[in-house]
Amino acid sequence: MSKTISEKILSAKSGVDAYAGQIVEAEIDYVMANDVTAPLAFQEFEALECDPVREKIVLIPDHFVPNKDIASAEQAAQMRRFVQKWKLPNYYEVGRGGVCHQVMVDEASPPLDG
Repeated sequence: MSKTISEKILSAKSGVDAYAGQIVEAEIDYVMANDVTAPLAFQEFEALECDPVREKIVLIPDHFVPNKDIASAEQAAQMRRFVQKWKLPNYYEVGRGGVCHQVMVDEASPPLDG
């Protein structure tokens, strides 16, 4: 039976013959967070007390653009503060980004081989 694209990617990145339902450890190209998921991720990251792998983090505000209220504006501000604190190169400010999942494919991700 042929593999799905996810199984192919996970097989290539983990070095094992990955299949659906299997747990693998895989090398990542990038990790992306948006204005909804990033603030929670920042809390967990700060608890680790380590430096980020700057070139692998991509932050893209897109779910609350424009901000709909004070709470969503604060989420966007948290992203900007995190980017400034860690000097992250892959931040797609409003007007530079778009739909986060599409920006990842078009702008931030390396081309897939095979």
